[in-house]
Amino acid sequence: MDNGGMKRGIVIKDEWPGYSLDLFTYPEHYHEDIESVYIPHGVIMNRIERLARYIMDDFGDNNIMVLCVLKGGYKFCADLVEFIKILGRNSNKYLETRVEFIRLKSYLNDQSTEELHIIGSRDLSFLRGKAIVDTGKTMKALLKHVETFEPKMVKVAGLLVKRVPNMAESLTDYVGFEIPNHFVVGYALDYNEYFRDLNVSSLPEET
Repeated sequence: MDNGGMKRGIVIKDEWPGYSLDLFTYPEHYHEDIESVYIPHGVIMNRIERLARYIMDDFGDNNIMVLCVLKGGYKFCADLVEFIKILGRNSNKYLETRVEFIRLKSYLNDQSTEELHIIGSRDLSFLRGKAIVDTGKTMKALLKHVETFEPKMVKVAGLLVKRVPNMAESLTDYVGFEIPNHFVVGYALDYNEYFRDLNVSSLPEET
């Protein structure tokens, strides 16, 4: 498989039930709320390190502006940037990396709403002429907005991309995992602000 194919992500099949909760530790107060561990923390971290290598290879000597979408993207962003820094120190190819934050509102409970709300400053003029890695999950509207500020280059990194019609994979340059159309929580992804503190990607119990 070529590098372009490997950047598309690790494919998790539709029938994958996840790992039994008995194999892992997790906060006791979620005992009756989680069905399984979908992706273990170690697997997530190793995949993010690989994405960091792809980014360093692709960006060459360009400094990187990372635009992190809060709140669900913050852990992925933090770990991705940290791996970029570590790899840079270990390879004598250090890329100056700056992080900026934007918050979007596109989810209500477990259903994605059609309208995207950008919360906070809409002035992203600091992006002009920059090379950007966007680590958000709601791409189409955000990319349209970002491109009005004329960045030098834009790449999109997503930890999880769902297999749905018109899936965002075509908009995502660096994919961690391609997953079925399941609602997952943990690793900063929430259900009405719950489960963000889980270090694994999990399937919540159906209600």
